[in-house]
Amino acid sequence: MITVLLATYNGADTLLAVLNAYCELESPYGGWELIIVDNGSTDGTKEIVHAFHSRLPLTYVFEPRLGKAVAQNTGLSGINGDLVVMTDDDALPKPDWLVQMRLAADSEPTYSVFGGVIVPRWEIPPEDWILHGSPYTFGATHRDTAEGPTTASRVHGANMAIRSAVLKDGYLFDTSLGPVGSRYRVGEDTDFLQTLSDAGCTVWHCERAVVEHIILKGQMTKAWALRRAVPKGRADYRRQLKEDPNSPRPVCWLGVPRYMIREILTQAARWVGAMFTQSADASFREQWQLYFLVGHAIEGRVLHRKRPVNKKRQVLVSNMN
Repeated sequence: MITVLLATYNGADTLLAVLNAYCELESPYGGWELIIVDNGSTDGTKEIVHAFHSRLPLTYVFEPRLGKAVAQNTGLSGINGDLVVMTDDDALPKPDWLVQMRLAADSEPTYSVFGGVIVPRWEIPPEDWILHGSPYTFGATHRDTAEGPTTASRVHGANMAIRSAVLKDGYLFDTSLGPVGSRYRVGEDTDFLQTLSDAGCTVWHCERAVVEHIILKGQMTKAWALRRAVPKGRADYRRQLKEDPNSPRPVCWLGVPRYMIREILTQAARWVGAMFTQSADASFREQWQLYFLVGHAIEGRVLHRKRPVNKKRQVLVSNMN
């Protein structure tokens, strides 16, 4: 059996469409269940979910402690399936989504983690800057990736599956990462998947398991995308450091790696130059990259303060910088 795990916080704007799509799902071999963890919602989330109790194999759980990672861990404690499919409250599954995940898991018994495809579902037609050259991907992932082995970094939280046998070893999401209520943070899924990969779990890309990520009109603005740049940068640097945990601690100024300060100053100059010599779209791209690098610096300051200094290796890094 497949357990679908979905955590939601004030998801009323998208949940109705998502759960209606769940009603159209083809049942996979062995059946399926749906666990929805309501992470302290204050909108109509609870009422929407309860309206589907008679139409879906649904279990509703209320988790008052805010944090998506907290809610996901709560959901993991109640799973019954041999395969746990994780997704988001704004991801619309294709009718054969679970059938394809089941097929991949049964066909590739030596793999423990499975990632599917995420494509955007626009509430209104997107402007040209979104489709061509935006540094923010608006939820689209790896549509052109072929079926086969892949890496943990190419699997995303809105469409991933893990064998329950792996989770019995006690793996949980890091509750210091991810969204907390309306506070936007990222990285909890990437961190969790990288931990599994480091433990030896192999990863398979399932090109036929597809969900559509709902992009609301209010999210299709440059200001909205810019607010995601710093959190994305923080998560990206944490991922880099986790992939190379034995890298030397860089030379820091005021707690920030020195090379990051140079990158930020260079990027700031590029942004200023773009404001005066290039289009508004080009200026936005440079501004987004600047905020992304600021995210690197913030996370670098946090993480490197916790790392011991290897003075011999630090000298080598200093010479390279």
